[in-house]
Amino acid sequence: MARYSAGTVDCPGSPKSVRIVVVGDKGTGKSSLIVAAATDAFSPNVPPVLPDYKLPAEFFPDNIPVTIVDTSSKPEDRDMVAEELKRADAVVLTYACDRPETLDRLSEYWLPELRRLEVKIPIIVAGCKLDFRDDNNQVSLEQVMSPIMQQFREIETCIECSALKQLQAQEVFYYAQKTVLHPTGPLFDQESQALKPRCVRALKRIFILCDHDRDGALCEAELNDFQVKCFHAPLQPSEIEGVKRVVQEKLPEGVNERGLTVTGFLFLHALFIEKGRLETTWTVLRKFGYNNDIRLAEELLPSSLFKRAPDQSFELTNVAIEFLKGMYTLFDDDKDNNLRPQEIEDLFSTAPESPWKESPYEDAAEKTALGGLSFDAFLSMWSLMTLLEPAQSVENLIYIGFPGDPSTAIRVTRRRRLDRKKQQSERKVFQCFVFGPNNAGKSALLNCFLGRSYADNQGSTTDVRYAVNMVDESGGAKKTLIMREIPEDGVQGLFASKESLAACDIAVFVYDSSDESSWKKATELLVKVATYGESTGYEVPCLMVSAKDDLESFPISIQESTRMTQDMGIEPPVSISSKLGDFNNLFRKIITAAQHPHLSIPETEAGKSRKHYNRLINRSLMAVSIGAAAVVVGLAAYRVYATRKSASA
Repeated sequence: MARYSAGTVDCPGSPKSVRIVVVGDKGTGKSSLIVAAATDAFSPNVPPVLPDYKLPAEFFPDNIPVTIVDTSSKPEDRDMVAEELKRADAVVLTYACDRPETLDRLSEYWLPELRRLEVKIPIIVAGCKLDFRDDNNQVSLEQVMSPIMQQFREIETCIECSALKQLQAQEVFYYAQKTVLHPTGPLFDQESQALKPRCVRALKRIFILCDHDRDGALCEAELNDFQVKCFHAPLQPSEIEGVKRVVQEKLPEGVNERGLTVTGFLFLHALFIEKGRLETTWTVLRKFGYNNDIRLAEELLPSSLFKRAPDQSFELTNVAIEFLKGMYTLFDDDKDNNLRPQEIEDLFSTAPESPWKESPYEDAAEKTALGGLSFDAFLSMWSLMTLLEPAQSVENLIYIGFPGDPSTAIRVTRRRRLDRKKQQSERKVFQCFVFGPNNAGKSALLNCFLGRSYADNQGSTTDVRYAVNMVDESGGAKKTLIMREIPEDGVQGLFASKESLAACDIAVFVYDSSDESSWKKATELLVKVATYGESTGYEVPCLMVSAKDDLESFPISIQESTRMTQDMGIEPPVSISSKLGDFNNLFRKIITAAQHPHLSIPETEAGKSRKHYNRLINRSLMAVSIGAAAVVVGLAAYRVYATRKSASA
């Protein structure tokens, strides 16, 4: 189908240069190989280690410049070699064809050493000094290297060469460059002889983008548009017919009356790769913005898009929400407002993988009776991903078909410090940190927030966990609440960063109302958080929650809790019972407190003393200012009086 067009440097996902490091035993011909490749000539006298050789872009067909780095074979220079390998894009590993012991050293030392250094880049094995090999001991390269390549799958290819005879010296570096620009690993599984899942997902997305009329097939016009975009030349009618014929012979379902199906499109790319034409598939992937990891290139998601202050967060824009509404409707086949797990998998089938299968997303939203997501839960999941990983959220929006500029998909919120001055938050998504001692009822609270019955609760957790849901406000509006459970032993780690409370809109402290020690631990946590907020400048509104209200309270609990919360300037504890399903409008109260970030800020004794001291200082400064102003005014009045007196005289 494709006529490969050299030159992929202009594509977003394409490397802009290639750095190749040459390693191997002393005397295997490293330096001579480099000189021969760079100068097209053999030099009998070369230094032990050459300076870096830079080959210009026009040296190879892909128009990508190459830097070749020679290395020392001395044991004392191992650290220097290791540093070079960390910066490399590919490795050329040499042995001497006339010295079998250097071949043995590949599997005995060099390849294990590269693994130890975690060198996860393509390796080209080059057999140098081919002209010196004993003609009476002819063994094929395949026989020699097959056992080694079986053991070390990271070897991309092997080649024999001769610097003296100018035999395949340049080809060594051409293949090394090619493995960087067009690697096999991300595309094809050699054992199963099939395209890898991430490659299939990327090609499926490309197919959908090219299927302009959304009829599930690429007609002649669409095939030509695709061909021109990727290879800068249209296909002739006879070529299109030839492509269809090849596919139909091998895979009848790959073509229908409308054109080439997605199955046929994938089959063609598998065929290109099997025939060694990896550059064809890579050119297609690069033209649609994919890098070597088969993810969108960084140029398409600039880091500047995700810059924010510590007390700012990201939210989806109305443009993104409307797009997601459309996608939900499209994939909700039976229109029952229930996106089943398979439908969610179908939605993300054009992303590198489904992003919600792992922590912290896999169990973070309310599920329907059929195990799916309502639209509110679906949107809540996107809000959680946007808050925690805005770049991943935007990236996945693009994968599933978001058509606009990525910058129109998310918005950065106003700084929380400014919200406090304005005495109102404009946010639509709020994050609540849930603190409390073990067995206080934190996990039960999060489970009930997700609509799970008390019987479904599995006790406490020792990991940070998230729960996200929509909360109805009076008047019909909705806000998204993200609850983050902080394990008791995770509090100290949370405070390792000065900005740890910056992401928190409101903190909730849960305690077991029947257990006095639980209450004491919760109040200690409250004081600790309040103190940390005062010292870092990231104070947060706080609420106390008296859980397990169905149990008998410990003596004087109400009196103690009321006194303590009054002293700290926050509301009395909110009583709830997960077992009885009585939450006393807790989630709405959390949202209300978060929307008014100047209220419910707890004050410690140290904080009160500091404020009192600051007030005294301010009053003193004001008194001094008033006194100074009076002196200035009096002096001005005296001058006016003196001037008039002088004039009258």
